[in-house]
Amino acid sequence: MSEVHLPHQHSDEGTMRELQESVETIGSFQTVADVFKQLSDSSRVRIFWLLCHCEECVIDLSAMVGMSSPAVSHHLRQLRESGLLVSRRVGKEVYYRASDSEQAQLLHRMIERTMEISCPEEESKAATGAPHLPPLDAEVYEGGGTSEQIETIRAVHDYLTQHLDSRTTIDELSRRFLMNPSTMKALFKSVYGSSLASHIREHRMQHAAKLLLEGDENVAQVARAVGYESQSKFSTEFHKAFGVLPTEYRKAQKR
Repeated sequence: MSEVHLPHQHSDEGTMRELQESVETIGSFQTVADVFKQLSDSSRVRIFWLLCHCEECVIDLSAMVGMSSPAVSHHLRQLRESGLLVSRRVGKEVYYRASDSEQAQLLHRMIERTMEISCPEEESKAATGAPHLPPLDAEVYEGGGTSEQIETIRAVHDYLTQHLDSRTTIDELSRRFLMNPSTMKALFKSVYGSSLASHIREHRMQHAAKLLLEGDENVAQVARAVGYESQSKFSTEFHKAFGVLPTEYRKAQKR
């Protein structure tokens, strides 16, 4: 690196030399510029923002943003090539969502914070009924989530345990609580020590055991009360949890 002698020396020479070395790493700044290019189109920003909160196919995205499928596919291709999106194929359908990379999460928070600062009314509409994403300096916990994200995970837990009689998919939870499905699953395991599915299954079984002991419902009714339409599947899961079938459990405990 050739040293540049500044016409006017306003700062410490050593500091300016370090800054000069940094600013000459053009590749690093080009990488940053390439990421921020993704924000140059409002339609692309909308698509990226949506996919930070849910996983969707091209057809549904087209309907949500009011664009043609080819136009949406064009933006998806650019976002995926930049590493901000990931996709998975199920049969002939391809589903897209924001990647779990730190870069994607940072860009997401920047979009939301910019909306909050520049367009507070629009931001409040977008976030109605769901928590804001945290500010960039929010406290980060050991499991990787911020304090606000951890609160959201606890809200997810409370919602599920209060609705044990119904089945809610991870995508439905993602849309309800505005959190990427993969992030939700990872943070849930970090907070509660087991996967979301396993943890809620345990709650279902514990509640079923309580109903069998304290209530008069038959096994089929207990099964429906904890989210199982199939009595046989419920009995299988109950046996895995307690080592006996529901009828045997009720008889043994009431002796």
